[in-house]
Amino acid sequence: MARQQAVQQALPAQRRDEAYFRDRIGTADTAEKLVNDKRLLRIALTAFGLEGDVNSKAFIQKVLEGGTLKEGSLANRLANKQYQKLAAAFGYGDFSVPRTMISTFPEEILSLFRTRSFEKDVGTQNNTYRLALNAEREISDLATRSSSEKAKWYSLLANPPLREMIQTAFGLPKSFAAIDLDQQVATLRAKTEAAFGSPDLAQFNDPAKLDALIRRFVLRSEIQDRAGSVSPAATALALLRR
Repeated sequence: MARQQAVQQALPAQRRDEAYFRDRIGTADTAEKLVNDKRLLRIALTAFGLEGDVNSKAFIQKVLEGGTLKEGSLANRLANKQYQKLAAAFGYGDFSVPRTMISTFPEEILSLFRTRSFEKDVGTQNNTYRLALNAEREISDLATRSSSEKAKWYSLLANPPLREMIQTAFGLPKSFAAIDLDQQVATLRAKTEAAFGSPDLAQFNDPAKLDALIRRFVLRSEIQDRAGSVSPAATALALLRR
């Protein structure tokens, strides 16, 4: 993977994007200036897995200008906490001088951009691996948060890639997302405890348990993909080896 990451980061398009961000982000001293530079905005959003919102300029500007220090800000109210991370990273709504003015800021964002860009490129070849890479990072972050376990589970379910990963890992259908949210959390906690000995996400701060969860997801995903071409006996054997 390290070799593939190096190759991806050496691509001319990637290098041009990084150079543009370093040169121009210091001029984006307001949220309005950032959203009006589509290239800067795309790089910024990609760093937080929000590149699908690149054309939602008014929405992103409102998220950024509201900041995160006020409890009722838009970023804090949104279920997907990637918006909160985005607003906190740029600091437009929280400080008189945004964090874009800090000398270390470009590399801070570009480090996230490289990671997400690599995952995106992996996803064009195999979306299961993209979801696994995302989960390795995001579940680790959730595991170490100081919030309650229930709040952690809510955050996981509000993150579409993590939701897809956990539902697949436990063999839950897509219709699972339609049931009551508290029931979803109760079901996932019960399945997590049965599989790993504890219902809490905090346990996945242990690399061995996190690895076991991701392996479980990859296996079940591959079994689903092959379901039409392998025998029921082979599928059962693979599940027994999870």
